[in-house]
Amino acid sequence: MLLMRKMAVIAIPLGFLLAWPTTSRAQQPSGPAQEEAGDLAKKLANPISDLVSVPFQFNWEQNVGPNEATRFILNVQPVMPFALNQDWNLIARMIVPFVSQPALVDGGEPSFGVSDILSSFFFSPSKPGFTWGVGPAISLPSTSVPSLGTEKWSAGPTIVVLKQSGKMTYGALWNQIWSFSGNSARADVNQMFLQPFFAYQATHTLTVTLQSETTANWEVDEDRWAVPINVLFAKLSSFGAFPASYQLGFGGFVSHPEVGPSWKIRSAIVILLPRRR
Repeated sequence: MLLMRKMAVIAIPLGFLLAWPTTSRAQQPSGPAQEEAGDLAKKLANPISDLVSVPFQFNWEQNVGPNEATRFILNVQPVMPFALNQDWNLIARMIVPFVSQPALVDGGEPSFGVSDILSSFFFSPSKPGFTWGVGPAISLPSTSVPSLGTEKWSAGPTIVVLKQSGKMTYGALWNQIWSFSGNSARADVNQMFLQPFFAYQATHTLTVTLQSETTANWEVDEDRWAVPINVLFAKLSSFGAFPASYQLGFGGFVSHPEVGPSWKIRSAIVILLPRRR
């Protein structure tokens, strides 16, 4: 039971999907195309912008479990904005994590499968300026493998606030979920997620971001916090006929559970479908 409580804090983060360059200088856009690329890069730094996107985020987390092995997580994270009226948007975000995890205890077995799916819905005003969104976050018990999920239905509020000024985007995303149903033999869920971020648009297509994806498991006294500091590099390019963002980054944990990772590497591709008004 104690192990299961520790596992609850090793949450799958809501990452901002930034990228690594894949085009040469001769292939870079110019003139109006540069302005359009710059606008897309700026919208990518905003988790509740009017972009329809299909991100695939790859994470290699190091020093997991007693054997200090690697845990691999593929997050499929579609984002779908909807215009409710002239004043309000609804942004739906989902995280579907596919996890390959080493044994978490001596003599244990590695596991593979889908972890708990997190869905978030943000109601956000469409007027320009200071940007914010608020709504519910719902965690679905998507696995029966104890080391991969909670086997609990959980829900709570989520909020994002941010400001974009010139080349800078800064703000924070927060959610807090509590379990309300599910396997009664498993520990209750009472978990916070906090993601402060600062992004700098170095060029029309290159963005550098410093952020954290902090989780706190309020059900335990020890191993409560997981606090990574991540540096991410993003580059806009294309994926076939579609604009795309490519990411490469790394992070170190200043605090983590005993069986949790101490550092990680991340890469991602985000296929973009700008919404037409």
